[in-house]
Amino acid sequence: MSPRHRADEPEFRSYYGRPVIKAPVWKWDIPAYLFTGGLSAGASMLAAGADATGRPAMRRSMRWTALGGIGVSTFFLIHDLGRPDRFVNMLRVARPTSPMSMGTWILATFGPAVGAAAAGELAGALPRRGPLGLVRRVLPGVGRAGGWSAAVVAPHLATYTAVLLADTAVPAWHESHKVLPFVFAGSGLAAASGTALVTVPLSESAPARRAAVAGAALDLAATHAVEHRLGLQSEAYRLPTPGRLLRAARVLTAAGAAGAVLSRRSRVLSAVSGLALVAGSAFTRFGIYHGGVESAKDPRYTVVPQRERLDARRAASMDG
Repeated sequence: MSPRHRADEPEFRSYYGRPVIKAPVWKWDIPAYLFTGGLSAGASMLAAGADATGRPAMRRSMRWTALGGIGVSTFFLIHDLGRPDRFVNMLRVARPTSPMSMGTWILATFGPAVGAAAAGELAGALPRRGPLGLVRRVLPGVGRAGGWSAAVVAPHLATYTAVLLADTAVPAWHESHKVLPFVFAGSGLAAASGTALVTVPLSESAPARRAAVAGAALDLAATHAVEHRLGLQSEAYRLPTPGRLLRAARVLTAAGAAGAVLSRRSRVLSAVSGLALVAGSAFTRFGIYHGGVESAKDPRYTVVPQRERLDARRAASMDG
């Protein structure tokens, strides 16, 4: 008698031809939100370092970059929500178990701190005497306090979006929950360092060059793990759309890091390397986003892991 075969081998279809789970309905503004938030977080950390080491040009550039990044990031988030009051309504409660709730509070804490840091850079434009003279004397201290406060919150801002994605049912995002925060942290630091290479004089940009190499190395290593060490789910990141984006990100990030090392005496090379790092970071965020979307569309990425887990439990119960 022939061995019994499983009756329902997966055909990777669902009822009425629909996917097993609903693919994310987010548009381009969400991966853009992921990118600008990471850029802002990295810039605030570089600004604090520049403040501590006496690099005023770098401090000024990174504070304004952080403010611009968080402003644009908040716009993208509110644009996705549809109405500004929805963002405000999320501040009514604080749920430590909800990445979205925690992310809202991180944004609400980080934004004012970055605003205070940037305000500190306006002191030089105020008159020395009169009522504004007092403001001129107070603003640098306000800027320093805001800058260091933002730097404390920055690591959470850079990585909470990775937790937010991994906390969903989207297979490729969920499976990468251990690695994705490192991708986003490295990508954000690389983008901020790239911005510094473009905007900061060579005499002050040495820390940005070192940070660019560190951020790029973390980004490349963690992204490689996402693309190759997640089993079946890694395949989703190599499909046409996410694959092209992540390949472009890899080339740009590696080239930007190499250029950063060689740009100690070349303002042009520094700027080109910085732009490559910024673009590489953006491509990384869009590639990760599209990898998750593609995995949600194909039932195989949901069905196969579920059956593997079920088979493993059955085998364990039989062994027990």
